[in-house]
Amino acid sequence: MTARTVGSLCFRNINALAPMVRVGTLPMRLLALDYGADIVYSEELIDIKMAQCQRVVNEVLETVDFVAPDERVMFRTCKKEKEHVVLQMGTADPDRALIVARLVENDVAAIDINMGCPKEYSTKGGMGAALLSNPDQIEAILRTLVNGVSKPVTCKIRILPTLEETVSLVKRIEGTGVSAIGVHGRLKDERPRHPVHCDVIKAVSQSVSIPVIANGGSLDLIKAHADFEEFRKATGASSVMVARAAMWNPSVFRSQGLLAVEEVMKEYLKYAVRYDNHAFNTKYCLCQILREKVESPLGKQLLSAQTNEEIWYTLREYPGEFSPKMFLLEWSRKENLEQPAYETIQRSQDRAFQSIVTMAGKKYRSTLWEKSKKFAEQAAAIVCLRVLGLPEGRVGEGHSGLVGKRKREEKRKDSPNEEDATVGCEARKRPLSENPAEPRASSGASTLPNGVTHKASAV
Repeated sequence: MTARTVGSLCFRNINALAPMVRVGTLPMRLLALDYGADIVYSEELIDIKMAQCQRVVNEVLETVDFVAPDERVMFRTCKKEKEHVVLQMGTADPDRALIVARLVENDVAAIDINMGCPKEYSTKGGMGAALLSNPDQIEAILRTLVNGVSKPVTCKIRILPTLEETVSLVKRIEGTGVSAIGVHGRLKDERPRHPVHCDVIKAVSQSVSIPVIANGGSLDLIKAHADFEEFRKATGASSVMVARAAMWNPSVFRSQGLLAVEEVMKEYLKYAVRYDNHAFNTKYCLCQILREKVESPLGKQLLSAQTNEEIWYTLREYPGEFSPKMFLLEWSRKENLEQPAYETIQRSQDRAFQSIVTMAGKKYRSTLWEKSKKFAEQAAAIVCLRVLGLPEGRVGEGHSGLVGKRKREEKRKDSPNEEDATVGCEARKRPLSENPAEPRASSGASTLPNGVTHKASAV
């Protein structure tokens, strides 16, 4: 069989990131491509919402955004994925599907129709797996799109109760002119705990000439890159797409082997910050990567962060008990100095923040404007710590010897008669000049994943 293509996208012998709600946003798609995925699917985007969107070229982020009337970005894409990204649509209406397809066709590599999602939010509108019981509507949607847009059109289904029904439906789908079909090898009512029916996918693959993309092997069959080929052979399919295996560790696409979760999270965060991904979505995706570690100290820090930048600093550069602000506070207590005081201002034109921290009569600030008050204060604390030559809690700095307030109180309860010189109310506050360690200029830089560097500035 020869490869069937429309435009430049081929669906044979490829490994794809499957469509996943909340997971298949731009950072995850780009990361999957970095690790070796050939094609990446967006999360399911509902036609009614997308049809109301306006296409906006975002010159700041260098993206194309599809923005809803309430200013929410429903779909964001960029040049790097343009030849690889497939927009998956949830629809039950041919005309509305065509409106959306024409809206996005110049910014994506293909259009896919979701016909396999069994969740209520998809099926209640006649979309997703609900379409499996309405083959006439399936044909109408696919024919309308194939004849109406210049990009490849595909669909993704689940298998039906009998092999005969499944093969019959797939042949009808092939007759519409689609470029490929994804087949999740489970019934509509089956869940990941149920075994995938490789034999049914194999029978489907043998019954049609278009590429079949096998799906559903994440839990039992696909745990590493080498397993893609085994799943392909077991199903006789042209290609393979994975969902959960990639959600847990997108480096599953990497031929050199899986990477550690911490490194994967770091790379994901770079894209999340670079493309201003919604912090809630960033946290959700990182929690999926952490899996059972989400209740660890690392996971709790992740959940407490409010912006992508805070996630970057608290989880990537400052993963320990102390943030830079806490380091500065605890150091001031240890040295019997006045506690640091923060002054924060907000710039009207972009609502960005900048903080100045006063420590022992001297003021310190970052030259950068930040996206949140909390992050601006952390940036000012970093500058102060570096100018003073103090540890700030970065990876590799080792134990600082500082003790947090909670541990100090626990220690006091265990030893009520022990004098706590660092917090005693009678302790004399001495000037910074009495500190035997001479302040020195910062010799390092605090760099965000987009290349921005915090610079020290005493004011």
